[in-house]
Amino acid sequence: MKNTHRQTRSHLMTLFERHGFHPRTDLGQNFLIDLNLLEFLAREAWLDKNDVVLEIGAGTGGLTTRLAMQAAAVVSVEVDTRMYALAKDVVEPFKNVTLLNCDALKNKNQFSPRVIEEIERQLAVAPDRGLKLVANLPYNIATPVVSNLIATDLPWSRMIVTIQLELGQRMTAHPGSSDYGALSAWLQSQCDVKILKRMKPTVFWPRPGVQSAIVRLVPAVERRQQIEDRAFFQDFVRRLFHHRRKLLRGVLAGMYRKQLAKSEIDAVLETMNLDDCNRAEQLEPAELVILSNSIRKVVKVSEV
Repeated sequence: MKNTHRQTRSHLMTLFERHGFHPRTDLGQNFLIDLNLLEFLAREAWLDKNDVVLEIGAGTGGLTTRLAMQAAAVVSVEVDTRMYALAKDVVEPFKNVTLLNCDALKNKNQFSPRVIEEIERQLAVAPDRGLKLVANLPYNIATPVVSNLIATDLPWSRMIVTIQLELGQRMTAHPGSSDYGALSAWLQSQCDVKILKRMKPTVFWPRPGVQSAIVRLVPAVERRQQIEDRAFFQDFVRRLFHHRRKLLRGVLAGMYRKQLAKSEIDAVLETMNLDDCNRAEQLEPAELVILSNSIRKVVKVSEV
C-alpha cells in the first residue's frame, strides 16, 4: 500500500483552508513538513511486524501512515477533535491503526487509562509483541510522555521522538553542567539517550520559535535493575534537584527530617565517600541510584 499522504506545507495550508481552521499553538501543533525527516523518524524506529507503536499527536496522519505500513499495530492519540477527524480519514485504509481522540495523559504523572488499556490490548494479541514510541511530540507534553512511559512496566524497546532541542540537551546532560537535573538522572539511570538530529524551525509549519531535535532512547536493562524502588527513586531525584546547588547533607536532612536523624544521613554519605562539599548536580546517575537505595533502606528501617 503506497503512502499517498504527503505532509508538505502547501498540502497542509490547503487542507486547513478548506476546513476553515488554523493550527492551535496552545496544543503544540507544529507539523513536520520535511518529508525526509518524516522518513527518518520512521526508519530510525526499526519497526517490524512484532511492534506496537504508540504515537502521541497524530496531527493529520502524515507520520501515522508511515508507521502503519511497517508495524503490527499503531495506537495513535490526538486530543484535538478537528485533527482527529482529519487523521481518521487518512488512516481509514489501515486496519492496524487505532486512533484515539483523547488526552494522552491523565495528569502530569500518569498516562490516560484509555491509552494504557489499548496498548495492553494490542500487546496481548501475540506473545512476541513489544512497544515503541514514535512521535512528533507536542512540546508541552514531551517531558511527561517520555518520563511516564519509562516509569511504567510496559515492554518498550525504543523511543524516537521530536522534541524541543533544549529538552533534548537536558535529557543528555552530564553532571556539573547547567542542564543536568532530575530528568537527566531519571532517564540516564535507565536508558541510553542520544540526540540524532537537530532541526531548524523551518522544517515545521507553523514555525516554532525554538530549535528542535530528534532524540532516541533505548533501555539500559542492567542499569535499570540497579534501582531497587523506581517510584522512590523518581521522587528522590525530583526532590533532591529542587536544591541542586545546595550541599547534599543539608538537602537530605531537610527531605527526611521526620524519618532520619542527621547521624543516619552522615553514615550513608560516609559509606559512599561523599563529604560535606558534595552537591546533587555533581553526582553521576549511578551514584544517585546507590544513594537512593541506601536512603530508602534506612528510611524503611526507621519506619518499622
